[in-house]
Formats: sequence, structure tokens, C-alpha cells
Amino acid sequence: MEAAYVFRVTVRLDPRAAAVDPDRFETTMELPAVEPETDGWLFFRDRLWRGEIGDEPSFRRLAAERLGIADAPGAEVAAADFRELRTDEAYLDALKDAIAADLDRFNADSVDEVLRKYLGSSVHVRD
Repeated sequence: MEAAYVFRVTVRLDPRAAAVDPDRFETTMELPAVEPETDGWLFFRDRLWRGEIGDEPSFRRLAAERLGIADAPGAEVAAADFRELRTDEAYLDALKDAIAADLDRFNADSVDEVLRKYLGSSVHVRD
């Protein structure tokens, strides 16, 4: 099983000892999706809402940590956008099974409702 949350991230550079042009660049950041029903599997519920990042300032801090620039003077994550959950069929099936086992946790009537509620239409299944 393989899956990743994919984000577009804008990094801004403002170094003290140099001038840079451009001072921003965009990159794609993939965060591995952990196996359903293991620690961290509710990332989508805790971070996303209708296919958008729910708390962007908090997520920008997380992104800076994952990119290794959280403590770098003159560098920051200026913006982030959720692009997709990129997954294979096996991961998606396991995710759906885990959601179905506890729909009350998501305040929803169906697995499809949960997926729409948090991921919007941003699920991309690959072979």
C-alpha cells in the first residue's frame, strides 16, 4: 500500500547577508499517508476540510518542519495548498474500511460523505 498527501508549497527567502531574485519559489511536497488505523492516520481529518487546508498557519509551520527550514533564518513557508491524496487501490480500500468501522467519529452517514467532507474531490488513484 502506498499513499501520500500532496501539497503545493510556496517558500519565501529573505536572507540577511544576500539579495535573492526571485525571493519565492513553489515546490511540491508529499507527506506519506500512514497505514489506516495506525498512529497519525487521521491526518486528513485533522488537517483538511472540503479539499482545503483547515488551519493554514498551523500547516505552514508543519510544512516548514518537514522541509527542514523551521529554524532557518530568512526562510519561511509563505503559502500552502492541498492538491490531492495520491494513492493506490489497496490504500484507498483500507482507508475506506477504517472509516466505515467508525462513522460516528466523522459525524457522517457514509464513507463517501467522509471522503468528500475532508478530501473534497482530491483523491487520485494510481496503479
